[in-house]
Amino acid sequence: MLADRWGVTDAEVARRYPCDDVVPDPTGQFWRGVTVNAEPRRVWPWVTQIRVAPYSYDWLDNLGRQSPRTLLDLPDPAVGDHFTSAAGGRRLGTILSVDPGRQLTGSIAGAVMSYVLEPDQDGTRLLLKINVPSMPFSGVFLPLLSVGDLVMARRQLLNFKTLAEQ
Repeated sequence: MLADRWGVTDAEVARRYPCDDVVPDPTGQFWRGVTVNAEPRRVWPWVTQIRVAPYSYDWLDNLGRQSPRTLLDLPDPAVGDHFTSAAGGRRLGTILSVDPGRQLTGSIAGAVMSYVLEPDQDGTRLLLKINVPSMPFSGVFLPLLSVGDLVMARRQLLNFKTLAEQ
């Protein structure tokens, strides 16, 4: 599918992600990845702040309100907590699983996504996989969702990279 991959290797596409356990037979799958020149312990707090802001194009998905550029003193994420915030603070989705320092998986509007941190020689591979279950009209909407997500998720991962590397 057009725009289903950005910044990931074939091995990263082939590996198993926590979202695969929740949506084992998805209609759509999207993979995103970036290398962060920082240890996972420096990347993880930024990923968990997705609970308070989207960290992509704030003018579009956060009603112009800037995602925090400093780390907040947030409690550890927990299963059942809201997953993210957008549109100026509106809480969205639910955290489905968390392995602190390694992965955060949540659902938004039926889609299930996993952020995975893998240490590597350059610091951390920050990977995102999104599984979209079968939904009415999914064949029509999947290409649009894929392209839209590519733009937004790319910006989000690059923002996490920049913030963690500071």
